[in-house]
This record gives sequence, structure tokens and C-alpha cells, in this order.
Amino acid sequence: MRKIGERFDKEPKSMARAFIGSTPTNPFPFSQSSSTLFHKSSRLSSAGAMPDHRDPLLPPPQPHPSLEIVDGARGSFLPALKTLLRPYTAFPVVGWNRHVETIFAAFFRSVPDVRLRRECLRTKDDGSVALDWVSGDDRSLSPDSPLLILLPGLTGGSDDSYVRHMILRAKRKGWRVVVFNSRGCGHSPVTTPQFYSASFLGDMHEVVAHVGARYPKANLYAVGWSLGANILVRYLGQESDKCPLSGAVSLCNPFNLVIADEDFRKGFNNVYDKALSSALCKIFKKHALLFEDIGGDFNIPLAANAKTVREFDEGLTRVSFGFKSVDDYYFNSSSSDSIKDVCRPLLCIQAANDPIAPNRGIPRKDIKENPNCLLIVTPQGGHLGWVAGDEAPIGAPWTDTVVIDFLEHLEREASSSSSSSSNTGSIVHHMEV
Repeated sequence: MRKIGERFDKEPKSMARAFIGSTPTNPFPFSQSSSTLFHKSSRLSSAGAMPDHRDPLLPPPQPHPSLEIVDGARGSFLPALKTLLRPYTAFPVVGWNRHVETIFAAFFRSVPDVRLRRECLRTKDDGSVALDWVSGDDRSLSPDSPLLILLPGLTGGSDDSYVRHMILRAKRKGWRVVVFNSRGCGHSPVTTPQFYSASFLGDMHEVVAHVGARYPKANLYAVGWSLGANILVRYLGQESDKCPLSGAVSLCNPFNLVIADEDFRKGFNNVYDKALSSALCKIFKKHALLFEDIGGDFNIPLAANAKTVREFDEGLTRVSFGFKSVDDYYFNSSSSDSIKDVCRPLLCIQAANDPIAPNRGIPRKDIKENPNCLLIVTPQGGHLGWVAGDEAPIGAPWTDTVVIDFLEHLEREASSSSSSSSNTGSIVHHMEV
């Protein structure tokens, strides 16, 4: 694999992508003073919690009933997630409607300033993906620092607000972070007549292998949002017990793409459908010359002028990846069927009112039967919203604290296990000598 390092500056992004979690230029930015006013709302703080001096004979505290918990892991992870002990309280006004919350988070959530360093990774089929690393982490972090791979949603990239907040939070905890921008996303170059899809795991395999080879002493983790979560869970299932990741988090995962497609074409969801298809068409037209005279079953005019995501997938995606129809593509690319094969710790967080990742598509039965999985469903949150918690309304989403607490717990367990193995080896060696 060939790679080229380069620094880069981000371009402004179209308003169309905003509804799906990307962060457009804010036409009405909140000032610091208005943010302060918002924070005068009464909220319990997750910081500075008192030490736990409970009687060890008493049962552990349970998650607040406002949250739905499906715990296949049988309590293995829950004690580390202190945020779950408090009620999920959506921010006033913003959280009253799932569409309001989704759009508010997309347009008005702050975008932390994080300096990134881009690496373009050439894949085995001569395609390209862009890996955005936090600038300066090689100087400030040790080679064995935990490494977090971030997978944004459809058409998303490293400049999206929810991605930036996760970068910042992980960075402050001493984690090395890299954002995996799929082909054509986040201004990633497209060098072959093929984008990415919910079904394609080739790039994910190569990215994980690449970062793992660069930092062989580090434990690898991943967080995915929306379509990125679908790809991540499918990767975990495919790799199963051979997966090189030590743990993962899935957020706003559509899980069942057939159900998601059905709901996507109903009512107000048409707004998201048009916004996403517009973003896809924009990426396609930027690289349209690669598809000139491509022939076969491709319907290039349909893809170039798609008014819905389904039309784009019919004209381009399903043909590129060998599916006989769009429905065949959606059915065989759903991550709901992969849960049963996941052999690494996996936290799934969903919002019950998510307009894009339907509540009825969550594979609760398979999650409950898998000892590696934990599902948290919040009563509100919209899609990539979760405007709640200490930093609401324009700071990090409620989920970020839960995600980092989960990952930190896994890293402590991994480090403890590694230390124990090392000590055992030393004792055995001493006895043999």
C-alpha cells in the first residue's frame, strides 16, 4: 500500500449535508454569553463524583428507568457507565421533537478546533481513503497509547461536529485518534470508478491493518456513527474472534436497511432523503469523469440527478457492488445480521425516536443473547442529536461521556490483563531458571 502525508484545510460544506450530521456554516452562531444562559438550566454534573463507598454486599445501582438497557454482557460494562445512573433529560424546547433535535444539532452544535494531519492511503484496488490524524500526537503520545478509529456517517467526514467533539474528548484522555474518511467523503480523493457502500468492508480491513501495523503496541478501538456504525458492526461480525479491535461503539446505527429505507420515504423524512441524495450527487459530479463510458448496468444519469438515496443506489451503488436490485443490496448489507457473530466488546447506543435509524430495526434479541454486547436506548435524541447532558445545547452530545467511559474501561481491563500476563511470564521464567 502506498501512502502520502499532507496537511490540509477544510472547505465549507453545503447546507444539504447538515441534516445528516454534517456541520454547515452556522448562519446564527450562538455567542458565549448565550451559551452561558443555556447552562443556567439545572443539571447534575458528571464531573467530580464522590467515591463509591457502598456496602459491597448490596446489589450494584441500576441504570435509570428512563433508559432502555439490553444487556447481553450481563453487567460486565454497566458499573463503569456512571452517566446511566441519572435520568436522560433532553434539553428544553430542542428535545421536544425528533426532527427539531436532529436539525438543531446539525446546524448549531459547536465544532471544536482540532488541527489534523492527513494521510492518503492507496488501497489494493487502487482506490484511496483519507486518514486524518491529530497533529502532533506522535510527539506527545507513546507508541502504546490506545488508538481510536472514527467512522463518520454517510457523506460525513472529520470536519463534522459530532466527530470533532469525539476527537477532542479522546485526545484529552491521552488517546491517539484517526478519522477514516471513506472514498469521496471529507474531501477524500476518488481514484477509481467506485465509491463506498454499506456492504463494502475492504477499505475497513485495510485501514485497521494499516494503523495496527504503524502502532503494533497499541490496543485498537473504533467508534462509528450511522452508516459508519453499520459498516463497523458488519466488520466486527465478519472478523468475529479474529477481529484485531479490542472494542467498539455503534451510534445511530440503522441496523436493518430494509426497514430504514421504508421509513426514510415517509413524511418529514423526505427532507433528509433529499438532503442526503443531494450530497451524494455533489460527490459524484465532482468525480463524474471516472464513470464516463463505464457501460454495464450503471445508470449514470439517474445517479447524477438522483432525488432520493434509493435512486442513487439504483443507478450506481448496487451495480458497483454486484447486487441485482436495491432491495437485494439493502437486505444483504444490514448489520443486524452480524450481531450474533460479534466477539469483541460492543456498545450500541440508539435513540428511540431516531427518524433515520428506526427503533423497530434494532436487533434486541441478538444483542441480548450475545455476552459481548450492550444496548442503550435513550427516549429522545433524534439522529446524531442527543442534545442533553452537561454540555447541552451546543456542546458535545450526551453520548460522548458514555462512549469514553466504556472505552476507558476496556482499556483498563486490557492493560490489567496484559500486566498480569507479563507478571505471570516473569514468575514462570524465574522458576525455570
